[in-house]
Amino acid sequence: MKTYVVRLTEEERKGLVEVVSKGRAAVAKVMHANVLLLADADGPGWTDEQIAEAFSVHSNTVRNLRQRFVECGIDEALSRKKRLTPPCQPILDGEKEARLIALSCSEPPEGYKRWTLHLLADRLVELKIVGSISYETVRKALKKAS
Repeated sequence: MKTYVVRLTEEERKGLVEVVSKGRAAVAKVMHANVLLLADADGPGWTDEQIAEAFSVHSNTVRNLRQRFVECGIDEALSRKKRLTPPCQPILDGEKEARLIALSCSEPPEGYKRWTLHLLADRLVELKIVGSISYETVRKALKKAS
């Protein structure tokens, strides 16, 4: 098993102490700063299990934090891990968005003076551009495009 040894420079240590003492950062950032301070091999040098028990987190959390610090640096270790993919895939890609914009610039249906968001959403489904879509998604796409 590969271990990741945290060795803080004096400047990094001062920065972490400042994050912890100010208390104005996000809770996770403060907790990560505390974990790194305790994990410092040139400082207290606590074990993962001791740190995990002190902060009521799993020892894997401490191990992952050590790994992120060693591989990516202090800034990555303090911030939350970025998602690689969005939580849900967008309904409108570039082509579908272009078709929506073209539709919104066309003549509205007979009996209407202008396109409404509901009409545009319904028409996108009728034309089988999308399976289903809410008027709010249509609004956001049009707002982004303008």
